[in-house]
Amino acid sequence: MHILIVDDEERLCRLLRRALEAQRHVVDVAADGQTGLAAAQGGAYDLLILDLGLPDLDGIAVCRRLRADRVGTPILMLTARDEIEDRVSGLDAGADDYLGKPFALTELLARVRALGRRPRDEPAEPELRLDDLTLDTVGHRVWRGGRPIALSVKEFVLLEFLLRHAGQVLTRQQIVDHVWRYDFAGLDTIVDTYIHYLREKIDAGADRPLVHTVRGVGYVLRGE
Repeated sequence: MHILIVDDEERLCRLLRRALEAQRHVVDVAADGQTGLAAAQGGAYDLLILDLGLPDLDGIAVCRRLRADRVGTPILMLTARDEIEDRVSGLDAGADDYLGKPFALTELLARVRALGRRPRDEPAEPELRLDDLTLDTVGHRVWRGGRPIALSVKEFVLLEFLLRHAGQVLTRQQIVDHVWRYDFAGLDTIVDTYIHYLREKIDAGADRPLVHTVRGVGYVLRGE
């Protein structure tokens, strides 16, 4: 894979570069957010390893800019912060994986391999609909009953996945594999949290709910 590391810790970058090149990856390094963003926007990379705490443009801002520009390169976010709010912020900005510092090099390499095996996205359709709910896959907009609904990046990806499988009960693991695509302790809780976010935005004030829990199995998006 062609990998871009964006981190201002020179020693760590040297270590990661040696380890990744030993695995036959091609590695580039950027020491600040602006440089990393400009490089990643070219779309030539298979993976971006992105530090959250960059000195100019932080990792969250870089991630949001890339996703807003429709750059789909998988992002592994690194950070010394280990609070659940920081994990959620990184994932919500569009990161695919999250690894707290300090970390074992073997774990990082395993996560790189996992992201390299990530399945291709399903072909885009201009609009997905269920009852009075409409999702615009191109403009990244959502309406229910004509009312526009603002969703974060991860909320949008989750809703799109549910819509593409409307009527099908999806397990938490299936949701994790598509929306987050990595193994992370406590991820079940994050899935439940994001389902709660969707319910508040999609079903609040509606005559009937669309997001349903199937106890002991998972979740399903179902209309009349």
